[in-house]
Amino acid sequence: MNTTRTPTRHLSRRGALVLAGLLPLMAAGCGQSGDSGSEQDGGTRSVDTERGPVTVPAAPSRVISLSGALTGYLYTLDVPVIASDARVLGAKPDAAGFPPTWSANATEQGTIALPAGDLSVEAVAAQKPDLIIGGGQGFTAAQAKQNFDALSQIAPTVLVPSTTVAWQDQLALIADITGRQDRVAGLMQAFTDRFNEVKASIRPPSGPVAVIASYSDPKPYFITPTAVLPRLLRELGFDIDDDSLRKAGNPPLFGTGDSYTVSPEIVGNIADTPNAIVVVIGGRNAAQLAKDPVYAQLPAFRDNKVWDLPALSFRPDYAGIMQTVDVGGAGFPVTSPH
Repeated sequence: MNTTRTPTRHLSRRGALVLAGLLPLMAAGCGQSGDSGSEQDGGTRSVDTERGPVTVPAAPSRVISLSGALTGYLYTLDVPVIASDARVLGAKPDAAGFPPTWSANATEQGTIALPAGDLSVEAVAAQKPDLIIGGGQGFTAAQAKQNFDALSQIAPTVLVPSTTVAWQDQLALIADITGRQDRVAGLMQAFTDRFNEVKASIRPPSGPVAVIASYSDPKPYFITPTAVLPRLLRELGFDIDDDSLRKAGNPPLFGTGDSYTVSPEIVGNIADTPNAIVVVIGGRNAAQLAKDPVYAQLPAFRDNKVWDLPALSFRPDYAGIMQTVDVGGAGFPVTSPH
């Protein structure tokens, strides 16, 4: 899919706030409100982080990413990536050993995949990076935090806060860290243009929509109404079921609060909507779930009003959000997909 285009015609208040908030985000370092330290002195700059100011190269040329979920932003911003963790939630590595979302970029740049499993500080040091970026969400973020002091002895290390989850915020922060702030406005305009194009071309289904997460774990999972994907779908005109958490009994939320699991017995209470979207994060797709009695009973599955989205839609980076919108541009969901 083309990842150089992007979307948003009539944004709601939330969507307008995203764009209105972009400029201050570009001026803020690592999720903090202070000055990003854009002054250059001897080829370095200072960026504010949760751990205090960090002096980074003004134009880094040997960047290591400790989070596969953040690496795509570096390629989008044309930052040289010498090595990266190659794991992305729900994405199977291709023959090159990288997630399909940025495998071509990694191959073109000659990026090396860091060893899977526990973070190897020695492997990071061997690549002689001039900047290390980590953090974000998931276990790789925890590993980076645990090894922060050792990593900082190798090269300037900046961790994206776990509270910075929206792709717009992550894009702006990583652009600031790498000195690529000038790229962000054009990327956001591309997104806005594509979003507007798609919103004008699709006809969302009538009635509320439940958003189901399908992991390899067979337990039922749902995506919270305030997570990144439901917010995008709402901007596209979908009637996302905002009452799902209440119907689920306000269960504990995972990670940064974007998903939760429930017992199979109450799935029918939560997903009582006429429509459903299944985000396939290493689990079964809609057609496969339809054979499961837990899901077969749901109105959306009975009436064949269920649509699949790929894993990259769940916690998308810039390329992921563009591809998610492109799925809409391909016609989803104008009619029943089955």
